[in-house]
Amino acid sequence: MKRNILKLVEDGFFREAILLYSQRHSSSSRPHRFTFPPLLKACAKLKNASQGRILHTHLLKTGFLADFYSATALTGMYMKLGLIDEGLKVFDEMPDRSLASMNAAISGLTHNGYFREALWVIRSGRYGEFRPNSVTIASLLPACEKSVRLAGTMHCWAIKLGVEKDVYVATSILTVYLKCKEVVLAAKLFKEMPNKNLVSYNALISGLLRCGLWLEVLDAFKQMMERLEEKPNHVTLVSAISACAGLSYIVFGRQVHGMAIKTELVLNIMVGTALVDMYSKCGVWQRAYDVFKELNDNRNLVTWNAMISGMMLNAQSENAVVLFKELLAEGLESDLAIWNSMIIGFAQLGKGIDAFKYFKRMQSAGVAPNLKSITSMLSACSDLSALRSGKEIHGHATRKFVNNDRFMATALMDFYMKCGLYSWARRVFDCVDVKPDDPAFWNAMISGYGRNGDNESAFRIFDKMLEEKVQPNAGTFVSLLSACSHTGQVDKGWKLFRMMITEFGLKPNPIHLSCMVDLLARSGRLDDARELIQNLSEASASVFASLLGACGSNLNSDLGEVMAKRLLELQPESPIPYVVLSNIYAGLGRWKDVERIRRMMDDKECIKFAGFSLLEVT
Repeated sequence: MKRNILKLVEDGFFREAILLYSQRHSSSSRPHRFTFPPLLKACAKLKNASQGRILHTHLLKTGFLADFYSATALTGMYMKLGLIDEGLKVFDEMPDRSLASMNAAISGLTHNGYFREALWVIRSGRYGEFRPNSVTIASLLPACEKSVRLAGTMHCWAIKLGVEKDVYVATSILTVYLKCKEVVLAAKLFKEMPNKNLVSYNALISGLLRCGLWLEVLDAFKQMMERLEEKPNHVTLVSAISACAGLSYIVFGRQVHGMAIKTELVLNIMVGTALVDMYSKCGVWQRAYDVFKELNDNRNLVTWNAMISGMMLNAQSENAVVLFKELLAEGLESDLAIWNSMIIGFAQLGKGIDAFKYFKRMQSAGVAPNLKSITSMLSACSDLSALRSGKEIHGHATRKFVNNDRFMATALMDFYMKCGLYSWARRVFDCVDVKPDDPAFWNAMISGYGRNGDNESAFRIFDKMLEEKVQPNAGTFVSLLSACSHTGQVDKGWKLFRMMITEFGLKPNPIHLSCMVDLLARSGRLDDARELIQNLSEASASVFASLLGACGSNLNSDLGEVMAKRLLELQPESPIPYVVLSNIYAGLGRWKDVERIRRMMDDKECIKFAGFSLLEVT
């Protein structure tokens, strides 16, 4: 009986092993010492607590509960089933404990999230003074995932015990360091590992991915392919594909795709879903759809969501709707993630009415919205200036969610500002007791005040932002420079521009430069604007267009001609330089030059669209 039951459990025939034992028990066959450990393992695998308790009773009746191996297996079974109290009770009542039984208790506690209790087992010495081994250290490490100090202590303990080079222990320590975002310590540990295997490489690669270090993920992946004889598994490929998606490395992504085909993992649901996501984020939605179709029956709701959100990301909303209908036609129920992909996709594409439509359908289907749904709907309301609907969503959010959530507060402030109700936006801002260090939160108020013409309030919010030691970003300075431009505050604009570069290390982008050029030009300081552009290594067409427009306002033909020439070099088909120059010459009464510009426009077949009015005349 011992041999047959053990073989069945080793081969994964758990139910058959329990059935064989029941038959033998009914025929009064006497069990052996090693009968129960594999049966208890089978109960844990099947998550069958009732059968496990029956075996516990049989252990008591036969006297095998006093056997060290059976008692340890019973402790492990209860722990794996989440029955912590029962597992610890068995452990406490064991007449003879060993390191193996202590490890069963510790791993069971950490497996069920009782990290402090697991550490206390070691510190208290309650279960005897056993010399820990590699299994003990590896079992305790999950308890250190939020504390790099504890992880370091465990690492030192492993060194003291001489098990730090054990691949199982080293990989566990590596995983914890990366979860604590201690990348330098993790890299040093990995480099010193004498025996690296696929599991340790996967721990490194997936940990680097969680830290957002995509380039490092691909470097580690290439190193693994060069130095390891083992083939990558689905975990390796998913990490590499995800890094390619983050970097938009379509060429590398295709190579990993080819590797997935060679290793026959391309139809793996996780690999296939990662490929769909990668191709979508790289802008090749047609290839993403090909992979999606090839997966056929190997698709789940996550795969469908990757494809639908990918279509939305590539502005293929009609295709996303078709996919959504196909999903329902196949008898699948759309989950919250897919509903959100539709709602968020439409909102980001500026199709607020469609976003509303799917939001209502989601509620009718009995799916409750979450913060993502609500913030997306507020964005749609902002674009539509749908004040009443936005207020209704605000009310819904107040009832369902924490009112001072930073994402919710930011969306509400942006909504009210775009609807012109900046006093309501300020009320939301003031209700957030602890202001977040996310610049987007502050930018919503700064840009909102600027949009509504209250520039002094925008500057006051910026001052408060600096007082709270929040790091401004590029968007912050766009709003502030724009406010300076509209109010003609040249000196303040220059001060902010220099502050952005010197104090916060931000490189000016074309929008910042356009704001500065506009600010200088509005004050008639065209030469300063020209000097600013000349000092730049690269300037975009929008910067030259901004200064050209200023030349038009100031009737500066000399500088206007230079800017028109530079703009035509970048945008040879644009009619704007000709139109502005023509208007400058006309304003100066240089009609021959006006005629010359008109002929040039005709020769190049430039089309100036006629103006029209949005006012209906009755």
